[in-house]
Amino acid sequence: MLAIFHKTFAHPPEELNSPASNVTGENPKLPGETLSDFLSHHPDTAFSMNFGDSAVLAFVRSQNSHHQRVFCGIDGIYCVFLGTLNNLCDLNKQYGLSGKTSNEAMFVIEAYRTLRDRGPYPADQVLRGLEGSFAFVVYDTQASSVFASLGSDGVESLYWGIAADGSVVMSDDLKIIKQSCAKSFAPFPTGCMFHSETGLMSFEHPKNKMKAMPRIDSEGVICGANFKVDACSKISSIPRRGSEANWALANSR
Repeated sequence: MLAIFHKTFAHPPEELNSPASNVTGENPKLPGETLSDFLSHHPDTAFSMNFGDSAVLAFVRSQNSHHQRVFCGIDGIYCVFLGTLNNLCDLNKQYGLSGKTSNEAMFVIEAYRTLRDRGPYPADQVLRGLEGSFAFVVYDTQASSVFASLGSDGVESLYWGIAADGSVVMSDDLKIIKQSCAKSFAPFPTGCMFHSETGLMSFEHPKNKMKAMPRIDSEGVICGANFKVDACSKISSIPRRGSEANWALANSR
């Protein structure tokens, strides 16, 4: 899986960008180069979608029944989902979806749309209700927003980094991330979610802030940052507003 989003709306954490990317001889690549690399690695099973200069989504069809990959697009909202939700049938009933036609990506889109349109639950509560191993990236073309999350168990992998033009790159392929972002990359933190309007937060500990910890590689060079829950720092409660941009991601407890 590969997702690339322009910096003008994705707003990744500044700590992902390592100054060493421009001085170590390992230069980050432009989004078009990264997409070409990804497709060349999977010539028979990959496809991609371009959204002008705003975004790129690329997906590799699953060839292993034990490692599910699902791609779906509904009403301008696109989702790439990796993994399996063990309670998908119950979730489908909760959100009014047909169990015979709904997969994990379709469910995530419906849950996202409910949250975006001021649903009754905060996003962290919805994600805590997902049982299984998962990683997903959602792109909302109407709102020009990104929503991504990685499950708590660490079975699925997700990495993110900064491309040569400042775009944010997300992928489960570490080799692609390293080639694309040079030193400006890191593992996406488990048990967390990212939204382009509200940033990175833990859905396991939504009242705590996230703390960036510099990553040092084997050469002693700063290589992006690991993000961890700061147990000593709390987030103030923020009331919901009428704007779609808040869409229940702000804490409402």
